[in-house]
Amino acid sequence: MVVWNSSDAMEPIFILRGFPGLEHFHSWLSIPFCVAYTIAFIGNVTILSVIWVESSLHQPMYYFLSILALTDLGMSLSTLPTMLAVLWLEAREIQANACYAQLFFIHTFTFLESSVLLAMAFDRFVAICRPLHYSTILTNSVIGKIGLACLLRSMGVVLPTPLLLRRYHYCHMNALSHAFCLHQDVLKLSCSDARVNSIYGLCVVIATLGVDSLFILLSYVLILNAVLSIASREERLKALNTCVSHICVVLIFFVPVIGVSMVHRFGKHLSSVVHVLMADIYLLLPPVLNPVVYSVRTKQIRLGILRKFGIRRRL
Repeated sequence: MVVWNSSDAMEPIFILRGFPGLEHFHSWLSIPFCVAYTIAFIGNVTILSVIWVESSLHQPMYYFLSILALTDLGMSLSTLPTMLAVLWLEAREIQANACYAQLFFIHTFTFLESSVLLAMAFDRFVAICRPLHYSTILTNSVIGKIGLACLLRSMGVVLPTPLLLRRYHYCHMNALSHAFCLHQDVLKLSCSDARVNSIYGLCVVIATLGVDSLFILLSYVLILNAVLSIASREERLKALNTCVSHICVVLIFFVPVIGVSMVHRFGKHLSSVVHVLMADIYLLLPPVLNPVVYSVRTKQIRLGILRKFGIRRRL
């Protein structure tokens, strides 16, 4: 199906795609995606409810984990409507404004996840390197301000992109590459001069994901330096063990992001299914695995979940 934007007054309609060449299997492919969305929803809601109910978890580390869980919920819910509409109903058309709104939320939650991971790295740095000042540095007020700053920063850097996209003309076949709207995917369909938007998007990625990853790396260099100065081997292992969950979720987020970038830049010869699958993994993997990691690795969360479901077990 081809949709053209033939006049300035006509709002363009974009065509979403599922898995090219596998359209006859969309109903079967919807099963693992439904399972993934269900796990993401149940897992993150459970993490939030456990932290809310358990007063012993009302600490900075778990407040940041709550923000991460909310971000993961937002990220998964941003792609859910169009993903299932394409796989279940073969509903491929999406109005331009709805597409711009979706890409705004997808990219906002992506950058918000990066910001929250940086905030969690700062939390681990203070806990290990400044343990005596931990409660005075990371007060509830400070945590609230950090969370608000992360949200405003993410929304602020993404907001210009849909506003710029609205100004462009789309005079080619408006078929997107995925079952949801992404900035670069929409941008490549424009027949206007989109260099400003393209350069701005690159600068935003460098200033957010790039800078955040560097500061996360720096925080762990400082943490490792502080841990190695501890005389007791048991204390060193105990300190490092508190960082394992955070390191896992950092890798779960940044490795797919790097993978998507590499495939986009150097994998043009690869099947379009590979590109679609990588984008799906990059958006679905963190919401699905983050609650699993913290449920398995964090004893307090694990105990809270067991108590929530009425299970008594000595761990």
